[in-house]
Amino acid sequence: MVRPSLEVADIFRDHGPAWRAANAGHVSIGQLGVMRAVERCRTAALGGHVARCEGCAHEHIAYNSCRNRPRSILGPKCQAGAARDWLAAREAELLPVGYFHVVFTLPAPIADITYQNKRVAYDLLMRASAETTLTIAADAKHLGARIGLTSVLHSWGSAMTHHPHVHMIVPGGGLSADGSQWVPRRANFFLSVRVLSRLFRRLFLDGLVKLHREGRLAFFGDHAGLADGSAFDAFLEPLRRTEWVVYAKEPPDQGGRLFAGPKAVLAYLSRYTHRVAIANSRLIRAGADSVTFRVKDYRIDGPGRDTTMTLGTQEFIRRFLMHVLPKGQHRIRHAACPGPDPGASWETAIAPPTSPASANCWPRPRPRPTPRPPTLRTGRVSSPSHAPAAAGVWSSSRRSVQEARRNIGPSRRPSTAHDPPTALPARHDRSDIPPRP
Repeated sequence: MVRPSLEVADIFRDHGPAWRAANAGHVSIGQLGVMRAVERCRTAALGGHVARCEGCAHEHIAYNSCRNRPRSILGPKCQAGAARDWLAAREAELLPVGYFHVVFTLPAPIADITYQNKRVAYDLLMRASAETTLTIAADAKHLGARIGLTSVLHSWGSAMTHHPHVHMIVPGGGLSADGSQWVPRRANFFLSVRVLSRLFRRLFLDGLVKLHREGRLAFFGDHAGLADGSAFDAFLEPLRRTEWVVYAKEPPDQGGRLFAGPKAVLAYLSRYTHRVAIANSRLIRAGADSVTFRVKDYRIDGPGRDTTMTLGTQEFIRRFLMHVLPKGQHRIRHAACPGPDPGASWETAIAPPTSPASANCWPRPRPRPTPRPPTLRTGRVSSPSHAPAAAGVWSSSRRSVQEARRNIGPSRRPSTAHDPPTALPARHDRSDIPPRP
């Protein structure tokens, strides 16, 4: 695998110490942990292993990744294998029916409050969006079916500004109330986005008011006055009358502008289920005081959509760390309406009915692929001393990386010690907000 010439880790190593010094006392422990993990990832600081060709004796050092499991956010180089496994598992669960890509977006004024109350506000966003979809789908006036869904929380836009929204992939139909048959959606239509938008708006705002009354919201800076109940109600009043953006479309199978079928939606989501904000491949260059990277301007529908953006290095780091989730918060969630028998397994509920009259309208799920046997990875296991070495065969060695570096040298320099990091005020750049459907 060819490593990108420029990585987020390079920017953090070069400019992280100065950024932490400038923002000392204003950074969370989680943000500090993320910076440390990104800087140390795949360097000698975390150890590694040596691969050696038995034919030519060439050796290659591979450093370990941080995997960043404790931080609820994952670096640009970690968890590629986990993302592939997640994608394969979700693809195996796809039913042979049409799917819809649904997106729930918070308006900018609410997004400011959400940033200052990430744990409770993000949880409310995911619960309100899931409840909205399940409720409208179960209503006989719309679909009249019990559906399931997978939702993924994104807190960023293309320019890494704070733009909280939820992506969902939802089947175009569901089980009838008694679980006896499959209820398909109407042709080229799932649910009314206006109905979804208004219920989502009510559920989220009612939940926000409840959190405020329970004293679970905190307000800082320009929003400090919203701690007063009457001021908070006055702040929300205009938002009860505005239209909130909900997107719901079926991804086309061929030639579509956005996604080619449900697998493509899953592939898009999988790129950010186990990493955050920006991939190393989007970075173009980094200078002494600026970083240039690729972005999409969703206000433009055409060739000019793909463009570049240059940010100051300090601002680039600030925007990246805005998207650190609170410890233990889950970015991926699954939801479904309970069946008539809550104790029944999904396999039992989805099994085709025995009635010939309804058997033809029941989608049969694709069988899960047989798990592949585990493969041996170089680095952790030594080759048996009695095994013959063939020309061109790579074997792993338990010899320490430090010993090997004396002959080869490091591929990445290790991170340096640093001071704690900073609280990040929310900022908005409307260029990365998708247009209303």
